[in-house]
Amino acid sequence: MSEDNNISKFKANNQNIIENKELNIWEALIPVALLMALLFYNIIYADGGLLGDYSNQFILLIGGAIAAIVGFYNKVSYNRMLTEIWENLKSVFVPILILFLVGALAGTWLISGVIPAMVYYGLQVLSPEIFLPASVVIAAVISIATGSSWTTSATVGIALVGIGTALGINPGMIAGAVISGAYFGDKMSPLSDTTNLAPAMAGTDLFTHIKYMSITTVPTIIITLIVFCILSINANTTGNADVSNLLENIKTTFYISPWLFFVPAIVIILILMKTKPLVALSAGVILAAIFSFVFQPEVLNTLGDSQISTVITSIFTDTQITTDNDKLNKLFSAGGMKGMLWTIYLIICAMVFGGIMDAIGALSKITKVLLSVASSVFGLFASTVISCLGLNTIASDQYLAIVIPGKMFKKAFEDKGLAPENLSRTLEDSGTVTSVLIPWNTCGAYQSGVLGVGVSEYFVYAIFNWLSPFTTLLFAALNIKIKQLIKK
Repeated sequence: MSEDNNISKFKANNQNIIENKELNIWEALIPVALLMALLFYNIIYADGGLLGDYSNQFILLIGGAIAAIVGFYNKVSYNRMLTEIWENLKSVFVPILILFLVGALAGTWLISGVIPAMVYYGLQVLSPEIFLPASVVIAAVISIATGSSWTTSATVGIALVGIGTALGINPGMIAGAVISGAYFGDKMSPLSDTTNLAPAMAGTDLFTHIKYMSITTVPTIIITLIVFCILSINANTTGNADVSNLLENIKTTFYISPWLFFVPAIVIILILMKTKPLVALSAGVILAAIFSFVFQPEVLNTLGDSQISTVITSIFTDTQITTDNDKLNKLFSAGGMKGMLWTIYLIICAMVFGGIMDAIGALSKITKVLLSVASSVFGLFASTVISCLGLNTIASDQYLAIVIPGKMFKKAFEDKGLAPENLSRTLEDSGTVTSVLIPWNTCGAYQSGVLGVGVSEYFVYAIFNWLSPFTTLLFAALNIKIKQLIKK
């Protein structure tokens, strides 16, 4: 097994989806149907708070308990279920460590001024003539830096919608540009939870996933930029894009210098050199911590009793830097390692649910039925895309649109001799980005509420989001860059 594949080192090589001959398709669907029903009720009627902030995690555990009951009915042993759960948990050990480092990276990049510098220089490229493509680029840069499409929309996105509306540009166009850029950054950023979640489900490592995902993502964002350039040329604008107030607030709070880009540059170089993800991200945390002492001593003194304690706090817990602008206050906050616990708990609960579903043979049965309809390689990709879109619609949650199809189709991709990054890329191309196109999905509801633009208004202009699944299917149909498993 490749030394560079950190996740594969820890996953159980002998882990298989177990087929239970006594289980029929209706029994296999019972846990999934009840899981979907609970999630639907939680989102629509309980406003996401049926069981508190961790509703989805509890619902996954409830789904696992229901699956266990089905298993006991079919005489599947308790030890067999525990064994599968343990194998699943071992497979995500390294991804969980990476997620902790991602949280630490977000905190240290904030207090060192790396993220503020990206925002500062990004806002300066605004021009009425190229406002829409510039909005895509700015949102993409901020989202890559923060790893969050939600944070990008709630901060820079709001500002861009306000500025663009003042220029007389259609708000739907602006929102579509912001969302396209934000979700491109969300997909490609190693700080993003979904970008970490997808390879964890498929069984590949973070940077292999990002590199392979760029094959479909880069052409899609290029097409998106071309369309927005055409729209921008034909749009009638009036007034000026004044962001001087935001720029002044950033420069008053932080020391801004191009030298701050040295930190992300080193991380990118390490990634390109195929350095292990844990090493590359750790280097980013350490360098950012050093830079915070060098460039942002006043910020450190403002946040805590001592500079060292402030840096440690940014790594492990919440950090909030206050400016004179409310929009920037939302952007200049980070949760450290603590902020990643929600996603880590979700992964653990998903592994419990998936392990029990494996043990009782439910995933094998469901996957076989799906693949019986389309048994070709393209059919496998199409089935994955349809499953992700369906779960985004039914379950109303992008995380579950990654977790459940990822677990269901992992073995099928292996059986076809396809490398796991094919699955992880498809999960993101169809699960992550399409969630924002569904009004009742958590992402669609959030983005429309924050930007003040309805899903129906920005749907057509969220070009990157609806084009991504078509791109991944086109590449599969034409057999372009479909990586095979290396046999030894």
